[in-house]
Amino acid sequence: MDISGNTVLITGGASGIGYSMAEAFVDAGSEVILCGRREAKLLEAQKKHPSLHFRTCDVADDRQRSDLDDWVVTRFADLNVLVNNAGVQRDVDFTKGIGEFLAGENEIRINLEAPILLSGLLVPHLTGKKGATIVNVSSGLGFVPAAKMPVYSASKAGLHAFTMALRQQLLRLRIKVFEVVPPAVDTELNPQGRAKRGGFKANVISTEFVTAVMKGLANDVFEIGYGMTEGFLRASRADLDRSFQQMNARW
Repeated sequence: MDISGNTVLITGGASGIGYSMAEAFVDAGSEVILCGRREAKLLEAQKKHPSLHFRTCDVADDRQRSDLDDWVVTRFADLNVLVNNAGVQRDVDFTKGIGEFLAGENEIRINLEAPILLSGLLVPHLTGKKGATIVNVSSGLGFVPAAKMPVYSASKAGLHAFTMALRQQLLRLRIKVFEVVPPAVDTELNPQGRAKRGGFKANVISTEFVTAVMKGLANDVFEIGYGMTEGFLRASRADLDRSFQQMNARW
């Protein structure tokens, strides 16, 4: 895809990977709209880059997601790129029953259902647009699941499968569908879980990862990994099983 001259909507765009992608698209000469749940963070992003547009929205909420669709297609007629980046990650221990899962945010609704529904809402608008593109941000844990984060891993595995199928469906509409597969990146994701692990801090910073992502998008690499996840994309089932055992040996 041509990363310049687009009108781009990025969900979860106020921080982390989403914000770094916003900066990269702005630097490349694209118009960028952010959506997220924290207005203060969105205002902070806009203060750094005044050309950014934003709307406060929880994409997991049916009404807010529908309102976002109406607002963005009305106000930004040239919208041609959707980046489904919003997500949450939680440690959930099912050896204790269902309580932990029910007590927090629903990862399936936010990480899987929301991008499916938002993509479906926007496909009619994207159809016929020059450079029409959907970018889904999954995770390496969708290929090699983490026992500590079983629902997150499942939601990202589902997003991977959906992205593959959607890519095939939308070929006839000339809408490109990319999957971005992050490794552990130093973001605000899962602060409670990271605190339990002694304030875990990933070695990969979001700007470093997004530099590789933008290069992949520009070269029409439809599954974009980095570091460990680049290996996951090429791995055999036996390789993935070995990685799973190594990752989860201390569970």
